[in-house]
Amino acid sequence: MNDGLQILYTAEATAVGGREGHARTSDGRVDVALDVPREMGGSGGPGTNPEQLFATGYAACFQSALPRATRGKIEVTLSVGGVRADEGRAAA
Repeated sequence: MNDGLQILYTAEATAVGGREGHARTSDGRVDVALDVPREMGGSGGPGTNPEQLFATGYAACFQSALPRATRGKIEVTLSVGGVRADEGRAAA
């Protein structure tokens, strides 16, 4: 079922080693080490984390979706948090 939609672009990324591993896009433009923040029970190493990547991408997409009348004059800040499940483990 197509619904008249045409795929214009597909982003593809591969992660190895989970939240303390490495992630890379198929075109190589994003190639990052991943680390879990101390606040979430991790080492707090120098790598980025999925929450940072998600917040960056979503903020950029949201800002782009704002009316053209803003002409890029609006700054968008997005916060993404990690929560703890009842069992005491970080929720996905």
